[in-house]
Order: sequence, then C-alpha cells, then structure tokens
Amino acid sequence: MESLFSRIDSKREDLVSFTQDLVRIPTINPPGEDYTRCAEFLGRRLARSGFSILYERAKNTPGDTDRYPRKNVIARFEGKSSGPCVHFNSHLDVVVPGEGWTVDPFEGIVRDGKVYGRGTCDMKGGLAASVIAMEAILEEGINFSGTIEISGTVDEETGGYGGVAFLAEKGFFSKPRVDHVIIPEPLNVDRICLGHRGVWWAEVETLGRIAHGSMPFLGDSAIRHMSSFLELIEKRLFPALEQKETSMPVVPDGAKRSTLNLQAVHGGEDESFLGMPSPCVPDSCRLTIDRRFLIEENINEVKAEITDLLNELTESRPNFRYRIHDIMEFLPTMTDVDAPVVKAVSASILNISGKNPEYVISPGTYDQKHIARIGHLHDCVAYGPGILDLAHQPDEYIVIDDMITAAKVMAVSTLKLLGVVS
Repeated sequence: MESLFSRIDSKREDLVSFTQDLVRIPTINPPGEDYTRCAEFLGRRLARSGFSILYERAKNTPGDTDRYPRKNVIARFEGKSSGPCVHFNSHLDVVVPGEGWTVDPFEGIVRDGKVYGRGTCDMKGGLAASVIAMEAILEEGINFSGTIEISGTVDEETGGYGGVAFLAEKGFFSKPRVDHVIIPEPLNVDRICLGHRGVWWAEVETLGRIAHGSMPFLGDSAIRHMSSFLELIEKRLFPALEQKETSMPVVPDGAKRSTLNLQAVHGGEDESFLGMPSPCVPDSCRLTIDRRFLIEENINEVKAEITDLLNELTESRPNFRYRIHDIMEFLPTMTDVDAPVVKAVSASILNISGKNPEYVISPGTYDQKHIARIGHLHDCVAYGPGILDLAHQPDEYIVIDDMITAAKVMAVSTLKLLGVVS
C-alpha cells in the first residue's frame, strides 16, 4: 500500500486544482445551471484514464428543460476479468451561495490548507477525492477482477429525481450491475454514515373567502386560519417532538430528536408582483413543512400528528377548511454494520488512521434513499471528507489533508471489495 499512498500524496496539487475546477462550474440548483458543462468536464477527465463514458439525460423529470437539462455522467472501468462492481456516486449540484461570504464562492480560493467555495464540502471535494483515488489505482497498474464506476449525478439537493432516482429506475444501482456503493458526502474522514432519518415534505393550505380589505368582516381570512394552525404547532407539536429520541447514531446531537421545519408561508398577494397591493382578504394561505422522523416512528403516525391538529381546528374553529398535499416522503434507512462495504471502509480507516471509525446517521436524506428504495441495493454507505455542518453555509470549505486521507481510504476500500487485498 505504501506505493499507492505515495502516489496519492504526489497528486495533491492535482487534487486541489481539480476541486477548484469543479467549484468554478457553478452548478446551482435550482434551477440547474451548468449541469452539462460539469458532467462533460468530469467525463473528459475520466476518459483520459481509460474509463468508458455514458451520459444520461433525465428527460421529463422535475426541472428538466432544454435550457436546464438534467444530465448525468457514468464512467466505467472493467478489470481483467469479471467480478464485483464498486461504484462511487457524487452529486454535481450545489445550493445557492447566499449572503455572508468573505471570499468569492465560485473561485476556489486556497487558504490555510483549505479550499473555499460553494460545493467544496458538499460535495465536489469528495468527488475529486474519489477520482484521484481511482486514478491512483489505475496508474499503479494494480490488476483486479471486477469493475470500478464513478458517477456524477444531478438534483440531489432537490430530491434526486433527475439524478440517482432516474438512474436507479434504469438499473444503474442494482445487481448484477453494481454490488457496492460509496457516496462521498461530507461526514468527516473518521466516520461512516450508515443512512439517514426519514423525511416528509407536505404543503398545508388553509382556505377562506375573498372580500374587500376595508370590510374584512364580509370575507374569511385564510391567513388567520393558518395562524391558528401555527399556534397549535408551536404550543403542542414542537414540545411533543422534543420528547422523541432515537437509538440511531444521528449527528449532530440535536438531530437525535424528531424535528419540524416550517419552510415557507405564502398567502394573499402574489409575492412576485412588484406593484402596490390590492385590498383583498386572502382566500388561500399555504404552508410548506419539512418533517424529519426517526426509525422508531411510523410514517402514518407522523402524518397524523399534522392532520389531527387540522381536524381539531375543523371542529373547533368556525369555517376552518384545509387541503394537504404530499410533496415527498422517504423512510429512514440504515445499512447493517456487517455489510461488506461497511467492513471494507471501516478496516481501511483503521489501517490509515490507526483508530476505529464512528458509525453515524445523517440528519437529512441523501441519494442512498433511492439506491435502497428503487435499486434494492443495501450495501451502500456515505463516506467522504468534509464537515457536515459547513454544508450550505457561507465560506464553505474542505481541508486538503482530509481529501488526501479520504482518497487513501477510498482506494484501499475499493481494493478490499474487489478482493485484491484482505
């Protein structure tokens, strides 16, 4: 392994430069900027290393248009004979930079041993580490039976339907094509992420009656109805959620409990209109909720917590009416610690760092949900460099030393799963 590790160390400047190049392609989602440019950039690089390259556009998925095509790339390198397939999947999209940056979010500034920029941590640094790791294996001339795959997929930040979900439907994340999947999400180099909490997104709409704003008594305000619902959530539901804890090793500690985020409220005037408001009683108010739940909870009971409050208001509040629309739901998932990919990554971390890894669960979902749900492949973990808390934050960064360490772990894990080393 020393020769392999030395080669990875020698590729440090290449790793930094590659990460910078990825960051400089602003794949902002939504709407899905520069997906094609980023996918083809990754494809060209891997083609130079001998990978066969396939591009898959997820037509007719949410957000896919000719202006913003949902373009994914899958690179495949087959060994000397048949054997298992190890697949590294990274998402290409990043969230909007937001305010509060002290550096250009799309320049890839290097400072104090870190690369700064939107997507460095989540998760272009992890993608770059996986590419460097696999290139090092091939450059070392290590013979193996089986296949190495690397994919760059889109839309993870908005549900993954144009990326991993689309590809999973086409069999790209199922046996016999793929046996083991590692997703380089930022969970720290001494952690293995086994899965994630469950999620339910929904839109609750309260209904009223329009009338002139000078005579609100002739109408029925949907916003006032929504405020009564929000009051019940604040007084009853939030305290109840605080009492629910999980045995799952979720990080950070606050995510060991059930959580609810009130994501958006819309009512009355169209917020896109820049003129003066018109005097109308709002007849509709919409609330988007983001409920994260634990493996100990039942999805039907999670939904009932909301509908029970709404039905209570229907009985107690005059003229209260509502509609509820499911947006997205995924059950919690957790890979068994005895799964081959977990054992391989765990042994590699121990070999390189000298200590056993920590097993964790992500507070939010990531593309493992589609691999398990659609691909029915449960030999999947998230492992990659970066600090999860930095994701989506101003001045997001990745530590260069951590990328090097992660690349070594990825390389050794791959060789273990391919049966090259024990």
